[in-house]
Amino acid sequence: MTKDPLLSQSRRDILLGASAGVMALSAPARLRAATPKHVLVAGGGFAGSTAAKYLRVWGDPSLQVTLVDPEKSHTSCVMSNLVLNRSLRLRDLRFPLSGLESYGVTVLRAKVDKVDPAAMSVKLDSGETVGYDKLVLTGGVSFIGPDGWSARTAPHAWKAGAQTTLLRNRIEAMPAGGTFIMTIPKSPYRCPPGPYERACTVAEVLHSNPGARVVVLDANAGIQATKVSFTRAFNELYSGIIDYRPNVEVESVEAGAGLVHTNAGTFRGDVINIIPTHRASALVRRAGAVPKGSKWAPVDPLSYASTLAGYENIHVIGDSQGTGQPKSGHMANAQAKVCADAILRILAGESIDTLARVRAVTTNSACFSPITADEASWLTAVFAYDETTGEMRVVPGSLAESGGWSRENYREMFDWSNNLWTDTFK
Repeated sequence: MTKDPLLSQSRRDILLGASAGVMALSAPARLRAATPKHVLVAGGGFAGSTAAKYLRVWGDPSLQVTLVDPEKSHTSCVMSNLVLNRSLRLRDLRFPLSGLESYGVTVLRAKVDKVDPAAMSVKLDSGETVGYDKLVLTGGVSFIGPDGWSARTAPHAWKAGAQTTLLRNRIEAMPAGGTFIMTIPKSPYRCPPGPYERACTVAEVLHSNPGARVVVLDANAGIQATKVSFTRAFNELYSGIIDYRPNVEVESVEAGAGLVHTNAGTFRGDVINIIPTHRASALVRRAGAVPKGSKWAPVDPLSYASTLAGYENIHVIGDSQGTGQPKSGHMANAQAKVCADAILRILAGESIDTLARVRAVTTNSACFSPITADEASWLTAVFAYDETTGEMRVVPGSLAESGGWSRENYREMFDWSNNLWTDTFK
């Protein structure tokens, strides 16, 4: 197992402390505005809920913060692969957005239908128009599926909920010696280690089904995250069960016939798990924050404000942003704090141009992955703002992984996830 060389903090502090996501921010500015300000946050996932919470925690009491989401709770994708082997239930992953009200956040159960950047307002599905001084857009990801694909016939389960239950039930109903086919889209996609983690979880379930296989069709040239651990797991622990194939891109799907057509030929399976190509959420795209021909929203990582002309008061955080940082719950939590701090400073009169000088902006991406029923591995990296390029770059020496799996890591995985959930939703 490798030693984690993360700056001056211990591996445990980084991995288990969600607050490590904004390690180098100085004390946030308290809002001191001549007139009350309103920040509207659209989307109640890891990014949106964290932003709304910390805007109120760090902001002046006069700041009004409204969170808009069509659902009354958020179901965490983090740890959702453990629903597939029944280690967790979906209800263990549901977090009421009403928990944010204790911080003074106004929670509206509604959908944003239209964003008007010029008028600085949004129209809700109720017909109500709500104005803002700053708008924070989240919403996660949406998908571009291959020809013939349907989430009902070939579930992705890449948004936790009914899809997760559907996929679990199909895995449990697989015939003796059956084949489970899962596909991995080209990077970037939500949760870099997630598909390989899922392959291990499903393989562990199929241990009791002699002759069953997990065929992993990866559009990438190789394993994208926690490479040492997953390579070992595929080649040693699950040898004979997991058949991993890189550089395989899905062209079309015939789920009824159990067929997946690819650039490497046609594969047949009893259960097909298509994880499609990712792009920014429908919410962010409807708002016009994604340029034509792009999949992601361009932002300034000092504040996550959109870099598109006329969108200066709109910030995009989480999976939909296009900074090149990993798309994950932990990273969304970290970006939300950077964004909240920047918004408070800007509303208090600071210029965006000064933010790099007054703050050393860093974010952290950390993740645990179950490898067996009671063992896990981990991966972490620190990103820092590069003033020369204006980008977030991996801090040299900060990228580290466990290089193996253990029961201690499995126990710490629950500490990590509970800390992240508490820091975000409670």
